[in-house]
Amino acid sequence: MSYSCAYFKNENDSLYDAQMNKIHHILKKLNLKEGDTLLDIGCGWGALLIEATKKYKIKGLGITLSEEQFKKFNERIKEEKLEDSLEVKLINYLDLPKLNKTFDAVVSVGMLEHVGREQYPYFFQQINSVLKDKGVLLLHFISSLKESDGDAFIKKYIFPGGIIPTLREIISTGTNYAFHTLDVESLRLHYNKTLLCWYHNFNRNLPTLEKEFETNFIRMWQLYLASCAAMF
Repeated sequence: MSYSCAYFKNENDSLYDAQMNKIHHILKKLNLKEGDTLLDIGCGWGALLIEATKKYKIKGLGITLSEEQFKKFNERIKEEKLEDSLEVKLINYLDLPKLNKTFDAVVSVGMLEHVGREQYPYFFQQINSVLKDKGVLLLHFISSLKESDGDAFIKKYIFPGGIIPTLREIISTGTNYAFHTLDVESLRLHYNKTLLCWYHNFNRNLPTLEKEFETNFIRMWQLYLASCAAMF
């Protein structure tokens, strides 16, 4: 499962193929070499780090605040026999300096939206403390054209506390920590298609969902997925 914007290289790509396209697109941008160390902030269920280890033979660490993701990622590491290459920790990004580790590359996919505007400097500060000289940072996030407090419905019912940053404020904050912007790419239309795939998958599974969730919850998520698809 990958809960972030997919990358549709071909019109008929399945959602799974598009998510794998996204992972390989990110890994190529990181310019990884065998033996490199990679940190994934907000690693989810571990798909990116597992693929990075298999393809590039790197050493990886994922961090998450989700106990479910932590448990499942550990299971996947053992299933793939990658214990010597991968590790996952249940910690906050603010505690990264306590690890006493440095990395050749840092990646964060779909997590920056949950950091909060006032926390951006601390986010870059912590990354700067663990990224090696000449290291590469890749941030994959939803962005807005203008700074705002966000959509009231989504903030209250879908992503409490979530804030969508603008590209300019992230680039500006990064320069305060000597980060040089090498590449910027917009996948806006890819996110439209990703959301539509999620929307259709959600509706195809309504018989199962209706057994577990109340009608108002289901309708909220239908509205969220459809309205965000329209927005993008």
